[in-house]
Amino acid sequence: MTAENPLFNLSPLPRFDLIRPEHVAPAIDALLAKARAALEEVTAPGFAASWQALSATLDVATERLSLAWGVVSHLNAVADTPQLRAAYNAALPKIAEFYTRLGCDERLYAKYKAIDANALNAEQRQALKNALRGFVLGGAELHGEAKKRFAEIQERSAELTQKFSENALDATDAFAYYASAEEMACVPDDVKAATRAAAEAEGQSGYKLTLKLPCYLPMMQFAASSALRERLYRAYATRASDQAEGDARRFDNTAIMQEILALRHEEAQLLGYPDFGAVSLVPKMAESPEEVVRFLRELAAKARPYAERDVQDLRDYARKELGLDDPQPWDWTYLSERLREARYAFSEQQVKSYFTLPKVLAGLFRIAETLFEISIRPDQAPVWHSGVSFYRIERDGKLLGQFYLDPAARPGKRGGAWMDDARSRWLRPDTGRLQTPVAYLVCNFAEGVDGKPALLTHDDATTLFHEFGHGLHHMLTQVDERDVSGISGVEWDAVELPSQFMENFCWEWNVLQHMTAHVDTGEPLPRELFDKMLAARNFQSGMQTLRQIEFALFDMLLHTAREPVKDVQALLLAVRQEVAVLHPPAWGRMAHTFSHIFAGGYAAGYYSYKWAEVLAADAYAAFEETVTPDGQHSLETGRKYRQAILEAGGSRPAMESFKAFRGREPSLDALLRHQGMA
Repeated sequence: MTAENPLFNLSPLPRFDLIRPEHVAPAIDALLAKARAALEEVTAPGFAASWQALSATLDVATERLSLAWGVVSHLNAVADTPQLRAAYNAALPKIAEFYTRLGCDERLYAKYKAIDANALNAEQRQALKNALRGFVLGGAELHGEAKKRFAEIQERSAELTQKFSENALDATDAFAYYASAEEMACVPDDVKAATRAAAEAEGQSGYKLTLKLPCYLPMMQFAASSALRERLYRAYATRASDQAEGDARRFDNTAIMQEILALRHEEAQLLGYPDFGAVSLVPKMAESPEEVVRFLRELAAKARPYAERDVQDLRDYARKELGLDDPQPWDWTYLSERLREARYAFSEQQVKSYFTLPKVLAGLFRIAETLFEISIRPDQAPVWHSGVSFYRIERDGKLLGQFYLDPAARPGKRGGAWMDDARSRWLRPDTGRLQTPVAYLVCNFAEGVDGKPALLTHDDATTLFHEFGHGLHHMLTQVDERDVSGISGVEWDAVELPSQFMENFCWEWNVLQHMTAHVDTGEPLPRELFDKMLAARNFQSGMQTLRQIEFALFDMLLHTAREPVKDVQALLLAVRQEVAVLHPPAWGRMAHTFSHIFAGGYAAGYYSYKWAEVLAADAYAAFEETVTPDGQHSLETGRKYRQAILEAGGSRPAMESFKAFRGREPSLDALLRHQGMA
């Protein structure tokens, strides 16, 4: 089986075309056995307490395991099938048990504590510091029943977060509504074509509507039928909850959320912390939950006047133009789009026709190549779906990194957009050779119809730039120590800096000229339309800021309660009372699909988006300050940013990297100015 199993040989790249669910169990079992044997070898009394020796034996074995499991986890997220899900879930407890055991092994902890830090280079010292902190947070200083219970919590938490994610995906995929031609009035032609084709593929009449964002969002923006919008809104807002209709309640995440929160609270208590929020912040930039809550509330106070004005504008427009005195929650997105069209004389659909995926990609690559002195070109690799492409990044002919791009939404693929590391940069201790990084870039855009390329909204384009910013952070690193190269070891509340930084270029005329071409005529985006977009850039920015603060504050208060929160909805409603200016219906269950905090690593960390936004805005301001009169960026500034932020990865604290670039600590001023709230 070893010779035939593609999970045993992931070099130079995984054979995604050959991997099958039946390969998972034998590969993971064999690689776990080798990793366990390596752990026993390095913890033996006679094994040297040497960074190099530990790395050459244990890290090599665990990396082979993590690479294989990473491939399986990735496929589970982008190509879910019942067979793969079963194989993944069967292996998950074994993986959780091993890594929990590894992280709390007292013998291994003792070896790391005995390493002479003075004999290490700066990258290795930072990695050692992180490792020692990780052992403490991993329960290495616990004993007896406490250690046993800690391990049980880790394993059960892994099962629960996976089940939460599955329920969210299944609840989204399970919904379908076949709309009539009358109900589709005012819906954009490309959305009509895609939904009609989806219905025809199933032998159905009408238009197949789903809760996947490329379908759901334009329906909420453009569908003239309030009844249709209400039907979709209710289904979307109650996914994976007790409020879902009929059979869809089988995906209810309520009990799972309660158990996850109880286990996190118990974990914190075992580690000697008052709550999970305090545990979460140990490896982050923010020093305490109180500091985070204060930051969020101060930002909310600055945004509130603008948000209140946004809501009043919407209400006035609804009353005067549409005769709506009491707009409902399913009307807000529709009204916002109408108001934007009326105020700025353009529609999102008009803009969308200029943003074809191939052209946006070309523009993205062009600005990255210019700023960071790299070249990006197509490459070859086996992929998991025909819509996936593969690229390589070089400088002076030398390979820096590679990445997969999976842009389209489809059944069995988790919603949202993300970057994940397929492989990290590492000067391998077993071969002495440099391993270059590989990334996954995943989005969920609508596919092209009628033989035309996929059309992106401007928000879609911004999302692509965002995820590519993460990818650049991962792939341009010049750090040779795996645990602190690229995004590894970067504080969670700083890891969004490079991604949010890249979003700014979607608002530059010199960039948009090279990333737009009308889908029918090939003409670039007209300057007049760009100026309208720019005028509308901060449309409802106050409302949007408060919405993000609502999520972040809810997350932090949820994880800093003195007892595990049982009524999650009650806390969410209390947070809305404090910060929101628009209130969804009481039956809405946003938290039940809030995968960021219940299944995605952002627990007590969702504030990171706003925190890092401050860093990103200030970093981008350096480019604004050095731009030439004709709008060209300073290559020197780009080089300085690349070297100080992207190449340094996690090899030093994020604040040190930021200061190396800006020469000072970050300021809130640039963010408020960029969002029209100065």
